Amino acid sequence: MQFNLKNWYLTLSLLLGIFLCLSCESNKKLASYEGVKHKGVCWVGSRNPLQGGELRTLQNLGVSHLSQTPFGWQKSVTAPELSWEKDRKKSWWGESSNGLISTSDTASSLGLTNILKPHIWVRGSWPGEIAMTNEKDWDLWFENYKDFILYYARIAERQGIPILCIGTELEKASHKEKEWRDIISAIREVYHGKLTYAANFTEYQKVNFWDALDYIGIQAYFPLVKDDKVPDLAQLIAGWEKVIPEIEKTNRTYQKPVLFTEIGYCNTEDAAQSPWVWPNERHASNLSEEVQALCYEAFFEAVWEKPWMQGVYFWKWYPEPSGREPDFTPQNKMAEKIMKRYFLDPKPTDG
Repeated sequence: MQFNLKNWYLTLSLLLGIFLCLSCESNKKLASYEGVKHKGVCWVGSRNPLQGGELRTLQNLGVSHLSQTPFGWQKSVTAPELSWEKDRKKSWWGESSNGLISTSDTASSLGLTNILKPHIWVRGSWPGEIAMTNEKDWDLWFENYKDFILYYARIAERQGIPILCIGTELEKASHKEKEWRDIISAIREVYHGKLTYAANFTEYQKVNFWDALDYIGIQAYFPLVKDDKVPDLAQLIAGWEKVIPEIEKTNRTYQKPVLFTEIGYCNTEDAAQSPWVWPNERHASNLSEEVQALCYEAFFEAVWEKPWMQGVYFWKWYPEPSGREPDFTPQNKMAEKIMKRYFLDPKPTDG
């Protein structure tokens, strides 16, 4: 076989370049969180105006941030048309502009920081399945989505809400990098706060526009155990230890702190196996405040003090406890005590 010195040099140079790129990536430092960690809950908008005092409980639990969710509506996952408040005659007070503004004013008066996190509600599905069937419909969908998110970006700007989430769990739409960068640029023209995107836990590694945002946002419903046996704390922490290296890889790549825009667990024995499953689909599982509380504790023990952890928003918090069982809320449960203990603990650095 004839030896080709030129080809040998080219191959060696290529391999050396790949090695250096991989080495540089692995040697990047973790990007640390900025300022104060977010100790947050996801607020459930109320049907009627607040009576006063509903938010004060959060102060006593060490909560510092409040996430509010206005909705847009889509008839199906392939329909490019969107509607939201401006197109509807009625909406729940807490999800209307007046409700959002009033709630954020009350939260601010109590020293809570607000985040606005708009969400698309799809009839019979979830936003992660939104996918158009042709490019024409994709163009129309993004045009409509831009109008939707700019509507709330302007509200956030006028209201002085310092953090805006530009989208939530749009897993089959987030690959359209150019369109998202266009939306981000349009938002930054009208809104001057921090931006994130709430990527599903199965999605965040595929998002390619984190560099254009301020935080890597993750809907952190990672499965922590594989079977339906009741787990102990050590097993749950071990589950997180499998996930953390991948989060840190994304953190290193984009040099952005990580925000768990949503995380939650039902008070059921199977909560850690499939945290994303809705309560009404869990009737085969036994109720368990203990497992829910252990899931909270595992998060705090495994993740909370990581240098890249900007903060967390627990799903979800009602103006008044719902009384529904099972449910995600930690209100009046063992998990609430765990949350309070870590949120009020001076040991985690607050910047």
